Amino acid sequence: MDLLKERIRSEGRVLPGNIIKVDGFLNHRVDTKLMAAMAEEFEKHFDVSRATVVLTAEASGIALATMCAYRYGLPLIYAKKAKSDNIEGGIIKSDIYSYTYKKKVTLMVSAEWLKPTDKVLIIDDFLANGEALRGLCEIVNSAGAELIGMGVAVEKGFQPGGRKLRDAGIPLCSLAIIERADENGIVFRDGQ
Repeated sequence: MDLLKERIRSEGRVLPGNIIKVDGFLNHRVDTKLMAAMAEEFEKHFDVSRATVVLTAEASGIALATMCAYRYGLPLIYAKKAKSDNIEGGIIKSDIYSYTYKKKVTLMVSAEWLKPTDKVLIIDDFLANGEALRGLCEIVNSAGAELIGMGVAVEKGFQPGGRKLRDAGIPLCSLAIIERADENGIVFRDGQ
């Protein structure tokens, strides 16, 4: 997606540890017009008419997933990272390792909101090692629901997450795949 790649080129920065800083438009301060354009782009890759729910992980993916859910006329579920007293009934959970926070976290969804009859479209902002998305897939499987696809704004192609998910046969659409990110800048995968 050219618009997203241009924003990454012009405003993104590479921090130590290959952290791609795009918080000025993607995951802290949010450009809602860009989010709407990304939601439209995902619609070209997935049959959203089959979906019954959009799923994401707390917290950075919520803005993009909300825009997608709104555009597709679907409810949004986000997997929480802490159990609150208002979650009733069973909890569907998955333990993941957060690349950003360098620690283990547990993603949780109330079984009240994710049912075996659901057809799930997972949306997230970033894909690096793929732990958050793996955890969301595990939650979908544990619920007995059907995964119809995953949409990601930015994939770090130099990390293994995307390859692992594709090798597992998961329909994955990444709008911008970064092949290299270092002090010399950000380079996108060929054909990107």
